[in-house]
This record gives sequence, C-alpha cells and structure tokens, in this order.
Amino acid sequence: IACLVMYLFAEFDDAANLLAANPDATTISIDEPVEIPKNQHSRLQEPGREEDDELLGTDDSDKTELLAGQKKSAPFWTFEYYQTFFDVDTYQVLDRIKGSVFPVPGKNFVRLYIRSNPDLYGPFWICATLVFTIAVSGNLSNFFIHLGKPTYHYVPEFRKVSIAATTIYAYAWLVPLALWGFLMWRNSKVMNIVSYSFLEIVCVYGYSLFIYIPTAILWIIPQKVVRWVLVVFSLCLSGSVLVMTFWPAVRDDNRRIAVATVATVLLLHALLAVGCLAYFFDAPELDIPAPIIPAHNSTTKVVLEQ
Repeated sequence: IACLVMYLFAEFDDAANLLAANPDATTISIDEPVEIPKNQHSRLQEPGREEDDELLGTDDSDKTELLAGQKKSAPFWTFEYYQTFFDVDTYQVLDRIKGSVFPVPGKNFVRLYIRSNPDLYGPFWICATLVFTIAVSGNLSNFFIHLGKPTYHYVPEFRKVSIAATTIYAYAWLVPLALWGFLMWRNSKVMNIVSYSFLEIVCVYGYSLFIYIPTAILWIIPQKVVRWVLVVFSLCLSGSVLVMTFWPAVRDDNRRIAVATVATVLLLHALLAVGCLAYFFDAPELDIPAPIIPAHNSTTKVVLEQ
C-alpha cells in the first residue's frame, strides 16, 4: 500500500510539473460533460431517425448497395421482361382483392395497393375465372329454368365461353388503354393532372372485376329481381373503386371534362355487367324439342323367294 501511495504522489508531481511548464494547456475534468459533435448531437435529438433511414433506404449501406446493384431492364422479347409483371406473392393479391371488394372511402386504390408493385397476375386470372364462371353459370341457369319441361332438350352452349372471353378481356384491356391515352393527353394540357401508368390502370380494372365472380354464381337463381339487386350491389362496390381511383386524377381538370370522364368510366362498367346479365342469363331461349324416336309396334318380315 505504501508503494502504491508513493506511485500516485509521483504521478501527481509529474502532472503538476507539466502544468507549470505549460500553463495554457487544456485540461479535461471527469465531472465535466464531454462535448458531442454536431452530427452525433442531431442523431440523439431524433431517436427514430435511424429507423426512418432504414425504411426510406437512406443509410450509407443502402446507398452503396443501390449504386453497386443497379440492374438493367431486360429486353421485351425475353422471358425475364414479362416475368416482372407476375412477380407478386399471394398475400399481395389477397390484399388487393380485399381492397377491391371492401373499398375504403377517401383511399386511393393505386397508391394504397398497386403503386409499390403493379402486376398482371391477379387481373389475368380474375378475368379467366370470370369468363368460365359466367359461361358455366349461364348454361346452368338455362338448364334450371327449363327443367321439367317435356319439350326441352338441354344442349350445352360452348360458344358462350368464347363470347365471354372476348367481351371481358377486350373490356379489361381496351378501356384501360383508352383511359390511359386520355389521361396522358389531358396531362399535356393541364400540368397538375395525376397520370397513372398503363399497367396500373389495367391492374385497377382487373381487380375491380373480382366482385362479379360471386355475383355470376348467384345469378343462377332464377329470379330477375334477385339478379338485378345483385347487379346494383356489385356495381356500387366495383364502381366506387374506379371513382375513388380516377376522380383524383381528373378533378383538377375542367369540371365538365372531369365529370364526363368519371361518368363514362361508370357507364362502361355498368354496360359490361348489364350486358353479361342480359345475354347470358336473361336472353330468351327457344325450346328445342327432344328428338322423336319412332316407335315400331309391329315388325315386318321380308321373305325372299328364289
């Protein structure tokens, strides 16, 4: 202990001699707070800044990764180019279907579900499912309506599949193409008009058709009142998705043009539903008489004589 005390006194003597030799030297006390650099002080003032940087991708590591990992888009004639349009998981498709069936007032469907990763997987299979649902349900509805009539002979109409496919896929592609061209044209006239990409518009129209799949199944019920109630209900749901999506894109335009655009979108959507109901379910069907097989009450015996 004595040796330790003598060592500490020797250290204090050396420090005192150094301070006497250089009185302008700066000393640091243990009790005094250490000055924090400005950049570290700003980090401490914002405790959630690091999490925000990670979410926004503003970290230095993210910047380095982005600069080092830039990918070139594949040519359009390769499989990789079209694979990006179907790069979506099941949870994203289910969320977009739920968003189209249960629209939230004041929420933009594109910004809420589509913009992060627009896809063609959901619209393609929704349209394909709707085609076969309408065709099969239309044949079953015709069968149940004429069930029990002795003069009716059921003949499945396979041409309804091709007619439904042509109608639905033409609507799901040509109407978005026309709307996209119109928005691009109006965007050149009015600068503050929101412009959606063609893929985003196709995605919105494809998912908006999902509500017609269960509606077409319920159209088998042979009651016109029930069918028209289902049409109005499905139109209100799917039409509200289209209105809440495209009204913010045209509301800054001329008032008449904006209202006419939204009204045209709703009119075409209603024509699709009403046309499918009128052609595949409510069309008058001619009773095809069953084939009459002649009954032979007696047999004729032919004798050949030589």
